[in-house]
Amino acid sequence: MEQQFPKHPFRTHGGAPVPHHKNTWNAPTAVLPPPERVIIPMQQHIGAPCKPTVKKGDHVYLGQVIGDSEAFVCAPIHASVSGIVQQVTKVLLTGGQATEAVVIESDGQMEADPAIAPPAPVTNKKELAEAARKSGLVGLGGAGFPAHVKLNVPDGKSIDTLIINVAECEPYVTSDHREALENGKNVLEGVYKVKEILDVHRVIIAVEDNKPDVIERLTEIADDPEKDPKDEVRVLALKSRYPQGAEKVLVQACTGRKVPAGQLPADVGCLVMNIASVSFLASYMRTGMPLTLKRVTIDGSAIKEPKNVIVPVGTPIKDVIEFCGGYKAPPRKMLMGGPMMGIAITSDELPILKQNNAILAFDQQEAKLYETTACIRCGRCVAACPMELMPTKLEKAAEKKDAESLLALDVMTCMECGCCAFSCPAGRRLVQAIRMGKSIVRKAGKK
Repeated sequence: MEQQFPKHPFRTHGGAPVPHHKNTWNAPTAVLPPPERVIIPMQQHIGAPCKPTVKKGDHVYLGQVIGDSEAFVCAPIHASVSGIVQQVTKVLLTGGQATEAVVIESDGQMEADPAIAPPAPVTNKKELAEAARKSGLVGLGGAGFPAHVKLNVPDGKSIDTLIINVAECEPYVTSDHREALENGKNVLEGVYKVKEILDVHRVIIAVEDNKPDVIERLTEIADDPEKDPKDEVRVLALKSRYPQGAEKVLVQACTGRKVPAGQLPADVGCLVMNIASVSFLASYMRTGMPLTLKRVTIDGSAIKEPKNVIVPVGTPIKDVIEFCGGYKAPPRKMLMGGPMMGIAITSDELPILKQNNAILAFDQQEAKLYETTACIRCGRCVAACPMELMPTKLEKAAEKKDAESLLALDVMTCMECGCCAFSCPAGRRLVQAIRMGKSIVRKAGKK
């Protein structure tokens, strides 16, 4: 059955008119010189952590596997520089969890592993998933979900629509924007490859309408009659309203299909891939070089020269900020990711991870927190919630540690996008309360 392309995006519930602050959209990506050392955590994805496969004193090449696991939901970790393993130690990640990490002192040569070679021609779904795993690819939009798990579509589920996520709805972040402008042909090469192998006949490249240059560029490339003779790849301009890039919101905006609570896009016939992920996959198919580099947006009121920078995974954040001219004001708050869903970090000694798309640093004025006041029952949080939840009731249930009420209110459906807190005139810390509520439910389940 032929799939119809929507002329306009379907309506979705809620969202928030967040300011864009896309300060680096028009700045070509800079490349960071090899750092003196990298700190590469063994947990850079959702799922089981890797175990180090090297030890102190070992020489490693760029692209060499230095961590892996037999767990299905896991992706191998590769050296992002060549050099000597200085130590295998423990580091704390942004979420507070401890994980092993391999510290490599760079020799400055960036000498690639001699064993690296393009994979054998990929012709079926199993081979595509295997190639994605060997490459170390995880969701590069921020989630960090191992790509091979997503591409390994279970038997009995049919994918009829591939959605390429270029929405990039978080304020400040422009790394995907630059990927589209600088590597558009590579993006489409990856799209056509995945489309062919998965036998998908409708590909929607979803871009927010505040990126007209990206829409023009990708439309121009996608309209190639030689590569797409059946016109099965098209660009769809979405309304610029956060969180358009959230997976479930994106599926509904592009197809009109609603992903039920507790289910995935594959359950409604869709596969969603970030633009950087599909672009990297095309590069890996050509070169065999695994995921060792990441483009990140460095911005915020405390940064002297905001930029998009390609850096080796594991580079200390402070090295990247120094490359951007350093701080122009003492950073009062730093975020890994965007201001809506990013995680606050306590030190710029932490390393860049695979799934990082931005590091933001704000001065005293912009980091100022407003005092909370009593809820005035205005209902703005309910209207803003894209999952159609009731944040105020969830907050009260979390305060009472009422696991039954939290479950009844579908607390686990919350994707923590922050629309409720952004819309609240009383400055209620709704997302924090909901996170606490999820923790209460998990603990109750264990008991």
